[in-house]
Amino acid sequence: MVPGARIPAASVLRGLVAVAGAAVLYFSGAAEARVLLTLDDFGAVGDGIANVTQVFVDAWTAACGSEEQAVLAVPVAKAYRIWPVQLSGPCKKKLKLLIAGTIVAPASPDEWAGRDPMKWLYIYGVDGLSVSGGGTIDGVGQEWWARSCKRKKTQPCNTRPPPRALHFEECRGVSVQGVTLQNGPQFHLSFTRCVDVKASFLRLVAPADSPNTDGIHLNDSSRVQITDNLISTGDDCVSMVGNCSDVRVRDISCGPGHGISIGSLGKNRTTDRVENVRVDTCLLTNTTNGVRIKSWQGGMGSARDLRFESIVMKNVSNPIIIDQYYCDQPTPCANQTEAVEVRKVEF
Repeated sequence: MVPGARIPAASVLRGLVAVAGAAVLYFSGAAEARVLLTLDDFGAVGDGIANVTQVFVDAWTAACGSEEQAVLAVPVAKAYRIWPVQLSGPCKKKLKLLIAGTIVAPASPDEWAGRDPMKWLYIYGVDGLSVSGGGTIDGVGQEWWARSCKRKKTQPCNTRPPPRALHFEECRGVSVQGVTLQNGPQFHLSFTRCVDVKASFLRLVAPADSPNTDGIHLNDSSRVQITDNLISTGDDCVSMVGNCSDVRVRDISCGPGHGISIGSLGKNRTTDRVENVRVDTCLLTNTTNGVRIKSWQGGMGSARDLRFESIVMKNVSNPIIIDQYYCDQPTPCANQTEAVEVRKVEF
């Protein structure tokens, strides 16, 4: 197939199998056409060693600028090493990122020199993006964890937050489903100021002692559905901070990890509001906490209209926690009178 060829919708399945090698079903209206692009079309070497970051950017630019809806495929049975990258919108049409193979991060924190240390795969200002394909995003976080002050108790150690694996910011209508995110240096999948988000049928995994490796993290996001996921990490399976509303968390297998958390809220005297959150039909196994609301002294705002139901917990140390004295720092937190209001909570 010619790179970037136009293909009718009825041929998309055959095209993906032939070019990307992915056993993935993709359906759409019969009258519509799609542009199918792969990283290999742009000269990528999928050996897991070569730096193909610029190739990835070139392929994204072509797909995002397509006058027709595009499918950008990461071919199966290959690994592509990507350095920190920003993929920006707006795109002309809705875009599908089909990850059938593996995307791998640089192995050493030293390779982040001169780059934003908090970002790896950073997607900004893209509406209508869907990510799927059954492949893997590997954050190779082992060296980041080893250098963290939370694990390494002698100096020098790293006090700065490590990079987030897959981070969406200022996006609308985003869907991430059917992929594995593993060994993230920090959060595996995060959304900041996003609206209309779906995260489903995902596998998010990291060792139980990996610090700050939340599975799915929300910040200032609304109308979010997190469903049918297996999450096994070293921190919260799901967490939400800032101003989040209309969030549904359902059918989650969580553990090990720190459970499902609202917060922490109100750090550094900020005003945070989390409301209208429903968590149900979840299994938590071997976690330090079950369902938790946590806020710092001195914060403002509220956590309200929260409902937790139909949750099974096995070997969970603290099944239900409301902690308004949260203090995740090496020195004691000063007593303060202001607090994030917690009300209308149902278990």
